[in-house]
Amino acid sequence: MRRRRLDWYVFGAQAAVAYGRPRMTADVDVTVAIEQLGTLALVDELSRAGFDLRVALGEDFLRDARLLPLVHRSTAMPVDVVLAGSSLHLEFLARRRLVDVGGVRVPMISPEDLIVTKVLAGRPKDLEDVRGVLLEQPRLDLERVRELLGELEVALGDDQLIRRFERLIRRPRARRARAK
Repeated sequence: MRRRRLDWYVFGAQAAVAYGRPRMTADVDVTVAIEQLGTLALVDELSRAGFDLRVALGEDFLRDARLLPLVHRSTAMPVDVVLAGSSLHLEFLARRRLVDVGGVRVPMISPEDLIVTKVLAGRPKDLEDVRGVLLEQPRLDLERVRELLGELEVALGDDQLIRRFERLIRRPRARRARAK
């Protein structure tokens, strides 16, 4: 992606580990803006870099695909590549941060945007990831998180996102207070 000068970031469990608490995960999730490159060219480029599609996908499917399920050949690590297509993805790209991961600077979704994606997913492991980020990141823009969750509530017709987030905020603070 660097060679092609593509904008990208890591999100999902790997970002939750970088910003929060360690946990087991079996894959890496990445979002990339391919703009004029095209999906087929990206797949070819990733193949030259040591990645293969995990399942056989025809050219017609790949032209319209928004998710590329890949595997890194030498490590067998699954990598899911989301092709940025929404204005939300572009916002996340604009706010990504470079994070040191074992001496390598990796573009990572911002911790606030990670929280939004995890609250939206709503699975128990995602909500636990949010708790970890809230505990480990002392300077979060919580108003930005609330604003984006509010926009998503309207867009998706789901009035539970901000409430879910507020419940998560109360729990880590209570645990931190008891620990002191």
